[in-house]
Amino acid sequence: QVQLVESGGGLVQTGGSLRLSCAASGRTFSSYPMGWFRQAPGKEREFVATISQSGVVTNYADSVKGRFTISRDHAKNMVYLQMDSLKPEDTAVYYCAARTYTTLSAYSSGYKYWGQGTQVTVSS
Repeated sequence: QVQLVESGGGLVQTGGSLRLSCAASGRTFSSYPMGWFRQAPGKEREFVATISQSGVVTNYADSVKGRFTISRDHAKNMVYLQMDSLKPEDTAVYYCAARTYTTLSAYSSGYKYWGQGTQVTVSS
């Protein structure tokens, strides 16, 4: 079992930055890839970024590439999402997720464990 708790969301102006954190506990956190997803009102949950168990390999959605950075700290059992140059269309609830397979995935169905989400609102 893996427990995930996100934090760091909030209200920010266009062009601003936020850093989301995901605290993981239980099982063997460092053994599996992690991901960030987001869901805006009235829209389906969408992939944002994923990171390999080693932290060396990362993938991003085209919409956030060059603006967001995913990272992980095994010593602290943490995953981060640094979000820069934020736009109003980035407004959503952001979720941290953990896989139980070693390959990366951009599909929400490929993740078994989810956090409760943290709200990010970008004002224009």
